[in-house]
Amino acid sequence: MFLVDDLLLSPIKGIFWVFREIHDAAQQELAGESEAITAALSELYMKLETGQVTEAEFDAQEKVLLDRLDHLQAEEATAPELEKKPAKRPSKAKLPRKNPGPTVKPATIT
Repeated sequence: MFLVDDLLLSPIKGIFWVFREIHDAAQQELAGESEAITAALSELYMKLETGQVTEAEFDAQEKVLLDRLDHLQAEEATAPELEKKPAKRPSKAKLPRKNPGPTVKPATIT
């Protein structure tokens, strides 16, 4: 019996595995992007100190990088909240009952 259950559920388990892999890859990409932005900021500060970039260019590029970094950190802060809170479903006791209409009594054989 368990073998049949495993065979019937294997496609569903495979789909869930694919979704988990995609989720993990997306999380790694987001982590890599924030590290890349931090590295770009460090490089920008070095260029400012060596005089390769003017103050105006530095301010414009720094604003763009910091905005992207803030946006990523805000997404990371809200993502765990979405995963932790399951969607609430009202219990059956709280749902309004529909009027079933006239009831039909089964016929009795005598």
